[in-house]
Amino acid sequence: MTREQLSLTTLARAGFVGLSSVRGQLDELVALTGFDVDDLLPAFSAAADPDTALALALRLLRHAPVQSARYVPSRNDARRVLRVIGASEGAAEFFLRQPAELSALDLPVSVLPTADELRADLLDAVGAIDGVAALEDDEGRTALRVRYRRRLVQIASFDLEQDDPVAGFDAVAAALSDLAAAALEASLAVARKQTIGTGPGRFPEAEVRATPFAVIGMGKAGARELNYVSDVDVIYVTEGVESAGLSAGRAVDIATRLAMLTQRGIHEPAIEPGLWEVDPNLRPEGKDGALVRTLESHIAYYDRWAKGWEFQALLKARPLAGDADLGARYVAALAPKVWSSASRENFVESVQRMRERVTDNIPDDEVHYQLKLGPGGLRDVEFTVQLLQLVHGQSDELVRQRDTLSALAALAAQGYIGREEAATFSQDYRTLRLMEHRLQLRHLSRTHLMPRDEGDVRVLARATGLASSAEQLMVRWNEIKHRVRGLHERLFYRPLLSAVAATNADARLADAPATEGGAGLTSEQAEARLAAIGFRDPRGALAHIAALTAGVSRRATIQRHLLPVLLQWFAAGADPDYGLLTFRRLSEDLGSTHWYLRMLRDSTGAAERLTRVLSGSRFAGDLLGRIPESVAWLESEEELRPRPAELLREETAAILGRHESAATAAASLRAVRRREVLRLAFSAILGFSTIEELARGLTAVTENVIAGVLAAIRAERGDADALEFAIIGMGRFGGRELGFGSDADVMYVFRPLAADQDTAHKAALAIVAQLNTLTEDSRLPLDLDIGLRPEGKNGPAVRSLEAYRAYYRRWSLTWEAQALLRARGVAGDAALLADFEAVADEVRYPASIGEQEVREVKRIKARVENERLPQGADPSRHLKLGRGSLSDVEWFVQLVQLQHAAAIPELRTTSTLEALAVAVEHGFIDADDAAKLHDAWLFASRARSAMTLWTNKTADVLPADRVALEGVARLMEYPPGSASRLEEDYLAVTRRARAVFERSFYGLPQRPAPTG
Repeated sequence: MTREQLSLTTLARAGFVGLSSVRGQLDELVALTGFDVDDLLPAFSAAADPDTALALALRLLRHAPVQSARYVPSRNDARRVLRVIGASEGAAEFFLRQPAELSALDLPVSVLPTADELRADLLDAVGAIDGVAALEDDEGRTALRVRYRRRLVQIASFDLEQDDPVAGFDAVAAALSDLAAAALEASLAVARKQTIGTGPGRFPEAEVRATPFAVIGMGKAGARELNYVSDVDVIYVTEGVESAGLSAGRAVDIATRLAMLTQRGIHEPAIEPGLWEVDPNLRPEGKDGALVRTLESHIAYYDRWAKGWEFQALLKARPLAGDADLGARYVAALAPKVWSSASRENFVESVQRMRERVTDNIPDDEVHYQLKLGPGGLRDVEFTVQLLQLVHGQSDELVRQRDTLSALAALAAQGYIGREEAATFSQDYRTLRLMEHRLQLRHLSRTHLMPRDEGDVRVLARATGLASSAEQLMVRWNEIKHRVRGLHERLFYRPLLSAVAATNADARLADAPATEGGAGLTSEQAEARLAAIGFRDPRGALAHIAALTAGVSRRATIQRHLLPVLLQWFAAGADPDYGLLTFRRLSEDLGSTHWYLRMLRDSTGAAERLTRVLSGSRFAGDLLGRIPESVAWLESEEELRPRPAELLREETAAILGRHESAATAAASLRAVRRREVLRLAFSAILGFSTIEELARGLTAVTENVIAGVLAAIRAERGDADALEFAIIGMGRFGGRELGFGSDADVMYVFRPLAADQDTAHKAALAIVAQLNTLTEDSRLPLDLDIGLRPEGKNGPAVRSLEAYRAYYRRWSLTWEAQALLRARGVAGDAALLADFEAVADEVRYPASIGEQEVREVKRIKARVENERLPQGADPSRHLKLGRGSLSDVEWFVQLVQLQHAAAIPELRTTSTLEALAVAVEHGFIDADDAAKLHDAWLFASRARSAMTLWTNKTADVLPADRVALEGVARLMEYPPGSASRLEEDYLAVTRRARAVFERSFYGLPQRPAPTG
């Protein structure tokens, strides 16, 4: 291709950017090398930065024409050199300083060198024999550094030629780490040469050779996962040698000199620039501590003074250089302390806070450019993996790996994290590390910041092969950051870690078979320990544990990891035995699903929430056993909140649209009701909803199933033209005040259209019968109670609107008007509902109410207290009819409504608490008294629902049994051991409410306060 044929498009396709100057530079290169342009363009197109590669190639040829021409004899060799200098200006600068080292790229690098090969090569560079170099001072340092960079360029060439550099990251990082270790070994050999002799800073040769001195690699150096340019964290250790007459103090003096000179050999300025920083600041006491200690001194420090982060730093420790035996003994002596460190108080929390401090200390203008320290960066992966290792490595040697990727694989294999999460973390970590490698390779400088210039990002995209443009690379990087941060937050902060860390190994019962009771424990001892933490049937609990953990399946493995913590959480509940039993049943149902155990293990709070639900509520446990998939809600707070009524109506409409049969539609609607009641039970047990929100939620769910079943019945019957039909909610249902286990008080009304009265009445009765049949649910009973209809149990089940109107005008009693105060249309034909409420308004909101009617209300209330209270029931403990309980508050409010709602529209509400608030506003009761009634009503409502949740039975009397009372107290968010406190609080709040009621309702004088 001639120069004229070399179009700008062709140059752009080859990757050049500075098109105006490239043609001239190519002409010069052709003249200097004799290559044709056709040979050069493919070579440049393989470079990360063709413009820089071209400029640097010309500099090399101008600066050292003989060496450059000698070492670039062919097109393939040129491609190899251009690829290296196109990705690394630092490598080109090295060749400019040392042109002869271009020979490093004479041949393709198809295999990475081994650690032994690198060590031998760098020792040879300084002429080392028996650990002492022939060269010293600048001569030794220069020889070491030139040989190091020669090897570094060869590793870079191998790296850049890889088809899949992401997958190949591990091997490259290991080779870079081995090269750093070899450099330290060679620098130590030079240091020994400089230390032997007489004069200041020198010691006799025999003593120097006899001094055991080990360089311990920490961090990435220890883990064999170094970057191209990393600080190498080290700790130095020595010891005295009695047989050689070398005291510990003398050994420390000599070793300190060796350490200082070894560091200088690596990074002190010289003719050939330094390689990287040797950082000894992870040593005991950091910068303030001695540079070198004996092994004994190290052990003493870690026994007495070390902080949690120092053990985390030791996680990756391995001998890098010097005395291999001493280094191995150092690692062996400290490893047990590393793996027991997680049991220290607040260890996990301290590690988490340290990670947060790292993020907080990033300058604001760097946060979004940090590959390493920023959110979603390398540190998120590394901290997460290290914390998981330290927590689980206490008892599982298989996760005790030095490098991040091997540790991730081991954690997944052992079931501590999911395989998918581990694979994602590993792939993203390798990708981020590749980006970091290419950034550092460009200038052979230490950096972790993504470039801000678009051109530099484009070069990085080409160097990594991860994207074809700067924009695409940024999109991919942001996706990785988001993914990594999400996994980090889920795994790093999940509460299981703190709990596992705090669980002493000798208290773990998960490995205890039913026959042996676990390692070192007989079955009797294990049972005693279970009894000690709160299990009432320890033998049964031990059997459940054995069943959950038996075998070698992944499910059993994961449950062995989970159970030590779950047992403690179950024991913290009111009924740990029932909790464990239900957990076993649930695990048998769901243990084969891919998401269940992974959710418990990985999801923030889900495991603890499950134990609270199962050990705190038989109602929820029984319902959960029927809907096991609902355990997935525990992963999300949003899923644990009541669903809006509008969403329920939309789902109901969809169900009705799918089913032609009323029976099948009703079955689906009953399932929806069970599901939503369970959701509300979760919400109540876990404290995500107030009692008012739960009441509205339970009412909406009940209203939804009734309305949906009625719509299915009417659609199947096809008699919409014959009559209108509606359902009126009464009592707590009408007031949107339902609790768990509440009946749904209703009345039925119809209005003939095309049908005559008798036919319409028979049709209405048939609808009622079918409604009762199709809403009946043995799994979660729903009682449609029509006891509040006119004439009570003696009245017809359903009446026409005209019959209701006639009855109320002629025969209505005061209690029936009072019952209508909470009447509200809940289902059926809208026009009929509106007309019924208009009829009800005439009765429940009379223009005036006479003194006789008021006396009648009070008389009936007194009669209810005397006659309806169950025989033998303690009136001070009855939640519904007892003194100061629900009945007192509701009757007072309803009397105010009967007297004043006609004149005050705001009182026309079916809600007890809303009407009470309006009564305060209009001066019918003062705010303090109203607050006492309000508190009593809420307390009794909460206790009533809590009793149903605890026992899975409906009851109205506060239990006297202390176990049951404790369970109710825990559901009402009292701390453990609060049975008596709950009892005292209830009696106190209802006593105050009763005093207000007697004064405000009956007009009785206030009783004098007791004197002390």
